[in-house]
Amino acid sequence: MSRQSKAYLFGLAAVLCWSTVATAFKLSLAHLSPAQLLFFAALVSWLLLGGMLALKGELVRVLSVSRSDCLASLVFGAINPCAYYLVLFQAYALLPAQEAQAINYTWALTMALLAVPLLGHRLRLQELAAALVCYLGVLVISTRGELLTLEFANGQGVALALASTVLWALYWILNARDQRDPVQGLFLNFSFGVPLVALYCFWQGEFSGLSLAGLPGAVYVGVFEMGLSFVLWLNAMRYTESTARISNLIFISPFLSLVFIYFLLGEPILPSTLWGLGLILTGLLLQQLRRREPVPVSEVNT
Repeated sequence: MSRQSKAYLFGLAAVLCWSTVATAFKLSLAHLSPAQLLFFAALVSWLLLGGMLALKGELVRVLSVSRSDCLASLVFGAINPCAYYLVLFQAYALLPAQEAQAINYTWALTMALLAVPLLGHRLRLQELAAALVCYLGVLVISTRGELLTLEFANGQGVALALASTVLWALYWILNARDQRDPVQGLFLNFSFGVPLVALYCFWQGEFSGLSLAGLPGAVYVGVFEMGLSFVLWLNAMRYTESTARISNLIFISPFLSLVFIYFLLGEPILPSTLWGLGLILTGLLLQQLRRREPVPVSEVNT
């Protein structure tokens, strides 16, 4: 098997993982609060990543880190998993899965917009046009096609979904300068993030009245959303001959996700979701036109 074939297999496996997590979020949130889901999923992901490093004989070396690495991991861990997933899960708790996952796909564009004030990048006319198309799609989804009335089906849920894209984009902008091995860095970030989530849960009394019915879903999210998909995507990027060939696979994920949402959650797929998602993906494609490399996608979330 050629290296590029291996890249496609790893990439498609990652896309399959991402396509199922929106459904897993909603099924888990039927039994757990967003904070409870975050704690158990992050804990499972931390154990999974630690186990992977232990099998490679790297765990002891990873734990012998400098003070600067600890500080960086504390900052990164506060963003991901803490703030990002707490906001994202709250958005999923308020919105239908089809709407939350579609809006979440605008994070790549949000990253390009944030790079202007944070990295001093220039905002090209093409990126401005892409932003208008993408956020028109968000408007179509959030108003469920009633653009003229501008009445949002759930304004708070839409605001949280958009806020999650800001946090995720900020995480990757800051992470771009991190020279550590990606898996090792993510494990260290979760090493600080999991205790932070635990403290938040204790503060909010989230550990009382736990429903065991939600734990299998939390384990699934921890393995396939926060852990395994990341490793699969890294392998795809390592084997590929062209980043463009692999990064375009992500456009399969939102439509495949709608299939799972329809059959497993029983959500009727609204025409406004399809139109809005089409606009969002069109905007993301427009953003990448005539670029030497598309926007780097180290990990994509639902």
